[in-house]
Amino acid sequence: MSTPLESDIDIWSDEIVVDPYPAYAELREQAGVVHLPKNDLYVLTRYDVIRDALGDPATFSSTTLGFNPMVNEALQGTSLASDPPMHTQLRATLSENLTPRALRGLKVVIDEKAEKLVAELVAAGSFEAIDSLARAFPLEIVADLIGFSGHVKDNMLRWGQAAMQVLGPMNQRTQESFPIAGELYGWCSSVKAEDLTPGSIGRGIFDAEARGDIPEGTAGHIIHQYLGAGVDTTIASIGNIVALFGRHPEQLEIVRENPDLVPAAFAEVLRYWVPIHIWGRTTTREVEIDGYTVPKGAQIGLLIGAGNRDPRHYENPDTFDVRRNPTDHLSFGYGPHGCAGQGLARLEGHAIVSALARQVKSITISEPVRVPSNMTRSIESLRVLGVVAA
Repeated sequence: MSTPLESDIDIWSDEIVVDPYPAYAELREQAGVVHLPKNDLYVLTRYDVIRDALGDPATFSSTTLGFNPMVNEALQGTSLASDPPMHTQLRATLSENLTPRALRGLKVVIDEKAEKLVAELVAAGSFEAIDSLARAFPLEIVADLIGFSGHVKDNMLRWGQAAMQVLGPMNQRTQESFPIAGELYGWCSSVKAEDLTPGSIGRGIFDAEARGDIPEGTAGHIIHQYLGAGVDTTIASIGNIVALFGRHPEQLEIVRENPDLVPAAFAEVLRYWVPIHIWGRTTTREVEIDGYTVPKGAQIGLLIGAGNRDPRHYENPDTFDVRRNPTDHLSFGYGPHGCAGQGLARLEGHAIVSALARQVKSITISEPVRVPSNMTRSIESLRVLGVVAA
């Protein structure tokens, strides 16, 4: 077996994190695994290779899903950064409130909120899509879900962004975000059941701890994951919906004429523009990947967006096509660590796609503005300049 090929790409350079797709294509064509000496990282670039790694937690451990030792230490004991069997127990409590059955009652509420919000924005005629839609919508839903208000709700955006940012390497973005992520961690460590609204999922997690279903002291960790992993990525996805429909009006028209395509359209948004730039794993043994040998203890970077555009798996992968229905895209991960919140993310995404398709004939948008970020690829500002109502 040979050692993996190398590339001098810096996967966290400002230019690449803002638009990673040219680098993804270059690395993917080089090999299924490529060594990046600048980042001390082995990146996985092709669909099958990434999916196989996600499905094999025994070889690709989640104990270092971040890319600096400080954050990996802070995440110990969470379901995100644990392997089975501990992962299985923690994950069960996280998922219990996120099953299709548990979410069924929420669907009505989420759909109504989306319809109302989109109606207000359409009536306004022009608006800032990130602040007034992509951020406003999921922040309100998660706050209601977990059952908090006041200063916590006011800080959710900052906290959620920082929680993702600190997963990166120890660069300036990570260093500046650590104190903010620390505020979230501090709140989650001290929050009590009575701080949360009765009947909320947050209160339910404390009930599970009281019953002994999860280890004492882990309720706060689980709530941390709702805020840390769920907020920033959902905001990114909703911003991408607006930008992609603004850029491809014919695709919005297709969904308008075929409302059954709402789930397919959201899946294609997630495949085409992945909300997460890179995700970490560590090899527990020497392993052969795509014909190359990767050593034990190597830091792995899963380039989800490169896998989602792999022409070996998807036909015309660089085309945004709402009829594709890529239900097997990698944006929610795969295997035991597949995104626990994907049911909720889908409810939110479907609600926005559906409300736009029902109420909007076409939208005119400004050029989306993106800022460099370690982990989440999201739009920072996006003006909707005009709306033709349906």
